[in-house]
Amino acid sequence: MTFTVYPAIDMRDGRVVRLRQGDYAQETRYALDPLALAKQYADAGAQWLHLVDLDAARAGGYTLAGSSNSLLASIKSTTSLRVQTGGGVRSESDVEAILDAGADRVVVGSLAVREPTLVTGWLRKFGAECITVALDARRSADGVWLLPSHGWTEDSDIELESLLARYVGDGLQHLLCTDIARDGMLSGPSLDLYRSLCEIAPGLALQASGGVRGIADVIAARNVGCAGVVLGKALLEGLMDLSEALAC
Repeated sequence: MTFTVYPAIDMRDGRVVRLRQGDYAQETRYALDPLALAKQYADAGAQWLHLVDLDAARAGGYTLAGSSNSLLASIKSTTSLRVQTGGGVRSESDVEAILDAGADRVVVGSLAVREPTLVTGWLRKFGAECITVALDARRSADGVWLLPSHGWTEDSDIELESLLARYVGDGLQHLLCTDIARDGMLSGPSLDLYRSLCEIAPGLALQASGGVRGIADVIAARNVGCAGVVLGKALLEGLMDLSEALAC
């Protein structure tokens, strides 16, 4: 299985930002043009981009598509990047609109937790290569990985492993999993979690996200069986070189 590095661009209020642990009150803004940043990542050799609409993740209604000069359309028309993107995907028409705007994969998060039957239908209709399910988790006090929703702002009692087993049985190919406690913290990826998920679903293309600090973390994620890693804050803060990450 090919290992893929996904540089990430998170958007809020038209700006490139990063949150800490999914908390909208803990936002760092970067004085960067998102299109120029995408071009920079493409020039470094990236083949994929992970693009997130944080406004929509909380309120619904993906905003980065919908016109010829939208951010998604501009990235697709001016770079060779393949794009997986999401935030606020609530309906089949949302998936269609994002794909029509040029996305290669649509990321479905909250709805994948709340309405798995609906999302399973999208896997069949659009194809498993066009959907990335995001099952982002917090570990409870008793050690169980649970799945919040609505941009990580609402807790649930749904367990990661049981829902993942259902999706794997229904043909899921691409899973993005973030340890929310590590997101934006530069504390290292949750390797035990990813190792466990790879053992549960060895044929799944698992993307690690959250906590990556440097090249050693990228290599460690690959070595536990992940098919990819999402790089956010470490790139924006200049803690690692994307070209080096792609080379390893």
